[in-house]
Amino acid sequence: MNLFWIPLLPLLGTLMPLLTERFGRSACALMTAILPAVALFMVLYAAPQVFAGTTLQESFSWIPSLGLELSFRLDGLALLFCLLILGIGLLIILYARYYLSEQDSMSRFYAYLILFMTAMVGIVTANNLIQLWLFWELTSISSFLLISFWNHKSEARKGARMALTVTGAGGLALLAGLLLIAHIVGSYDLSVVLASGDTLREHSAYPVALVLVLLGAFTKSAQFPFHFWLPHAMAAPTPVSAYLHSATMVKAGIFLLARFYPVLSGTELWFLIVSLTGLATLLLGAYIALFKHDLKGLLAYSTVSHLGLITLLLGMDTQLAAVAAIFHIINHATFKASLFMAAGIIDHESGSRDMRKLNGLWKYMPYTATLAMVAAASMAGVPLLNGFLSKEMFFAETLHQVSLGSLSWMVPVLATLGGVFSVAYSTRFIHDVFFNGEPIDLPKTPHEPPRYMRIPVEILVALCLLLGIFPGYIIGGLLDSASSAVLAGNLPDYSLSIWHGFNLPLLMSVIAMMGGLMIYYNRRHLYQFQAQFPETDAKMAFESAIQWLVAAATRVHKFYENGSLQRYMWLLLLFALVLTAGPLMDLNTTAGLRPHLPIDGVEITAAVLLCLSALATVIWHRKRMIALLTLSVVGLIVSIAFARFSAPDLALTQLSVEVVTVILLMLALFFLPQKTPKESSPRRVVRDLAIAAMIGGVVGTINYAMMTRPLDSISDYFLANSKIGGGGTNVVNVILVDFRGFDTLGEITVLGIAALGIFKLIARMRLFMPAGDEHGRPWARDRHPMMLAVISQSLLPLALLVSVYIFLRGHNLPGGGFIAGLVTSVALVQQYVAHGVDWMKARLKLDYQWLIGSGVLIATLTGLGSWAFDRPFLTSWFDYFKLPWIGKFELASAMVFDLGVYLTVIGATLLILANLGKLTTNHRPTQPESE
Repeated sequence: MNLFWIPLLPLLGTLMPLLTERFGRSACALMTAILPAVALFMVLYAAPQVFAGTTLQESFSWIPSLGLELSFRLDGLALLFCLLILGIGLLIILYARYYLSEQDSMSRFYAYLILFMTAMVGIVTANNLIQLWLFWELTSISSFLLISFWNHKSEARKGARMALTVTGAGGLALLAGLLLIAHIVGSYDLSVVLASGDTLREHSAYPVALVLVLLGAFTKSAQFPFHFWLPHAMAAPTPVSAYLHSATMVKAGIFLLARFYPVLSGTELWFLIVSLTGLATLLLGAYIALFKHDLKGLLAYSTVSHLGLITLLLGMDTQLAAVAAIFHIINHATFKASLFMAAGIIDHESGSRDMRKLNGLWKYMPYTATLAMVAAASMAGVPLLNGFLSKEMFFAETLHQVSLGSLSWMVPVLATLGGVFSVAYSTRFIHDVFFNGEPIDLPKTPHEPPRYMRIPVEILVALCLLLGIFPGYIIGGLLDSASSAVLAGNLPDYSLSIWHGFNLPLLMSVIAMMGGLMIYYNRRHLYQFQAQFPETDAKMAFESAIQWLVAAATRVHKFYENGSLQRYMWLLLLFALVLTAGPLMDLNTTAGLRPHLPIDGVEITAAVLLCLSALATVIWHRKRMIALLTLSVVGLIVSIAFARFSAPDLALTQLSVEVVTVILLMLALFFLPQKTPKESSPRRVVRDLAIAAMIGGVVGTINYAMMTRPLDSISDYFLANSKIGGGGTNVVNVILVDFRGFDTLGEITVLGIAALGIFKLIARMRLFMPAGDEHGRPWARDRHPMMLAVISQSLLPLALLVSVYIFLRGHNLPGGGFIAGLVTSVALVQQYVAHGVDWMKARLKLDYQWLIGSGVLIATLTGLGSWAFDRPFLTSWFDYFKLPWIGKFELASAMVFDLGVYLTVIGATLLILANLGKLTTNHRPTQPESE
C-alpha cells in the first residue's frame, strides 16, 4: 500500500472546490469530499494489517545530501487519528454546505478546510521529525486562514493573529526540541527515535529537549498558561470550530504527547510538568466554562478542560492512564464535534449564541434539542454514554498514582472537582438553551435546520450511544491498536465493561453528578462570587502586549536606524572587531611557514597607487566627481592585480564591472550636488579614523596570517575534473556553467529581478536637470559632440566583435557569457551616451525586460534538458566533432547556458542604465517603457 497517497489525496483535494464552485454549491461540496473519502477508504483498507500489529512504513527520497526523506508510517495511533481527521472532516464538509451563506465563498472555505485536513494527516503519518514539523506549521497557517475566514470582523482577525502567534512560537520551540532529539539519537527517522527511549532519557540534554517539545504541545493544545487563544478562535465559522476542537489543531498537541510518550515519559520531570499542567488546565477550563454566556464560548472552555484531562492522564505515566487518555480522545472527538455542530445549528436558525436569550428552544427545534442533550450528557459523563466510560477510567487512575507522595490524595479530589464543574456547565447548556422559559429578543424565530444539515450530528450522537453501550464491539480493536502504539506494545489488562461494580470510581462519578447539579441550581451564589473579580479580556491583553512589543521594537529600531550611514558602518565594524579580537589575541605568531613571494618595482608601484587612490577617495569624498575618478583607479589596480596573479577571468570581469559602475555613478551624480557640505564633527572624525585603523589592522593581520599558511583548497578538484567532467579548460567558466551552474542560475535570476525593480522605481521619476555646475558655469549646449558620436560608432563593431570572441572562447580560454554581456552592454551604453536615448530608440528596438526573461528561460531550459537524459539538473553535455577544412572542434550544452547568462546581463545592465539616461533627456514617457 502506498502511504504517500493518504496525505497527498487531501492535498490535491484543495483544488477541487476552486474548480467546481461554478457548478453549484452542492456539486462543490460533493467534489470536495471525493478525494478525502478515497483517502479514508485507503486507511480503512489498511486497518486489518494495523490491528494485526503491523506498522506500515514507506519512504521516498527528499534531500539525500542531508539524509532527509519523505517518510510515512501508519501504526495504531496514526490510524486512530486518520479516522478521526478524515471521518469527521467529511461530516464537516457536508455540514458546512448548509451552514455557509450565499455571501460566503464556499470554494475558498473548502480549500482552506482541506488544507487543514492535509496538514493534520501529514502530522499523524509523518515518520521523519522535520517532515512532522513542516506539517505542524502548516496547521498553524491553515488554521489562521480558517479562523480569519470572516476577515471583515475585527474579532476574527484578532483571534487568528493570536492563534498564529501562540502556536507559531510553540512551533519554533518544537523545532528546536526535535533537532535536539535528532542530535541525541543520531537520526531524524521517527522509528529510530521511538526505539531510543533509554538513550534519550539518560542524556544530559533530556530536560531541555522535553521542555521544548512540551512547549510545542502545550501551545497547540491550549494548555495552561497558553489556553487563552482557543476561546478567541471561536470567531471562526462553526464548522471550523467543530473541526478544530474535535479532530484537528488542538488534538495535534495531544497527538504529539502520545507519539513521544514511549521516549519522553517515565521520568519524574515528565510527571511533574505534564500532570500538573493538565490538572491546572482541567480545573481552570471547567470553572470558566460555567460563567460563559456565549454558547461556543462555553464549549470552547469545556474543550480546554477536556484537553487538560487527557494531558493529565498522559502525565500520570501509567499504562492504564495512557489507555484511558486514548479512549477519551475518541469520546471527546465524537461528542464535541456534535455539540459544536448543534451550536452552529442553533446560531444559524435563531440568529444568536447568547444563552441569556436562547431559552425554551425545545419547543421550536425538539429534534436538534434531543441530539444536543445526548451529546451534552456524554460530555458530563452520564452512564450508557461514551463519556461516562472514559471519565470513570480517569477517576480510577487518579486513585492509583502516588507520585506526589503524601499529597497524592489531592489528585483524585481535584479530578472529582473538575467532574463536578463539567456536569454543572453541561447542565447549564441543556437547561438554559432548551428550557428555562421562552426566547428573549431573538433576531428570528427558531426552527429546525435543513434535513441534511442534521445528518453529521445524528451520526456522531449515534456513535456516542453505541460507544457507551457496546464499547468493546465498536472500539475495542482500534483502542488496543492505538494504545499499543503509545505504550510500545506493552498493552495492560483492562475492561471496557459498562458495569464494574460498586467502587470508588463509581462513587466519584456519583459525587460529580450530584455536585454538578447542586452547583448549577445554586449557581446564583457562585455568580455573585465571580462578579467580585474584574473580567479580563485575553484578546485585549494580548493586543496590548503585542502593541507594547511593537513600540519597544520601534524605539530600538529608531535608535539604531536613524538614517546615518556612518552609524551603521561603525556599529558593524565595531561588532566585527569584538568578534575577531579574542581569536587574534590567542594567535601566538602572525606569520606562518609559507615562504613569501618575490616582489618587483611594478608591484610596489601598483600597491602604492592603490593605497594613494583609496586615501584620495576618502580625503576628497565630498567632491564627488574627483572621488569617483580616484575610486575608478582603485578598481583598475585591482583588475591588474587579478591579472598578475593568474586570474584573467576575474580581471576581465572586474574591469567590465568597473566601467559599468562608473557610468552608473556618473548618471546618478548628475542629479546630485557637485560637492557635499562638511557634516562630521572633529570628534566623529577621530572616532571614525580610530575604528578604520583598527579594522584595517585586523583585516591586514588576518590576510597575512592566511597567506603565509598552507591552504587546502577545493580548487584541485576542479582543476582535475574541469576537462574530463565539463569539457573545458577554463576552470572558472566550467565552474560557473557546470559544477556550480545552479548558483549561476540563481544569480542571474536575482540580477534580473533587481534590474526590474530598479526600472519600476525610476520609470515615472521626474528629476530637475541642472543647467550648470557648482560655480554657475553652464553646461555645453552640444550634448552629443560629433567627435564622440563618430568614435563611438567606429568602436561599436569592434566591441561587438570582441564580445562575440570572448563569448565563444569562454569555455576554454578567459571569457564567457558574463564578461561578453558586460562588454556588449558597455558598447551599447556608449552609443546612448554619444547619441542620446531618442536616437537609440529609433535604431535599437530591443525590449530589455523580454531580454532578461529570455536569458533566464534559456538558462533554465538548459538545466531541464538534462532531465530528458536521466541526468541531474544542469548537467552539461559535450563532445568533439571534425569538419573538412576546419578540423576538430567541441560542442557543449554549457554554451547555451552561457547564452542565457549573456542575454540576462545585457538586458539587466541596459534596463538600468538606459532608463537612468532617459531622466536627462526631453523624452518623458507617460507609461513605463522597456528601454
